[in-house]
Amino acid sequence: MTNRFEPSRWEYVKKTIYALPVILFIIIATLFIKGITSVSDTTLTKQRESLETALHRSISQCYAVEGLYPPTLEYIEEHYGLTYDKELFRVDYQPFGSNIFPDITIIYLGD
Repeated sequence: MTNRFEPSRWEYVKKTIYALPVILFIIIATLFIKGITSVSDTTLTKQRESLETALHRSISQCYAVEGLYPPTLEYIEEHYGLTYDKELFRVDYQPFGSNIFPDITIIYLGD
């Protein structure tokens, strides 16, 4: 004998069927957000690598042309056309002398 106040198995199945689209949406949204974050991280890494390569090339070019390493980062920007997003990266440029390659540190400022 069944109790009419207890939900039947059919009621549980119906609730599960109604919940499936919501669960599926949550899974898809989570995967989408994770994918966007991954692409963003990859892009940021590439930007940093590109800035580092541009710095090394400009410094080497300055040494080849002028016979000494650039005294400041501003000198590289002015004379060798280096540009970068200053709101996203900070470049710490420490020259040691006119004939010693400078120390370069690139710091990410985001988040």
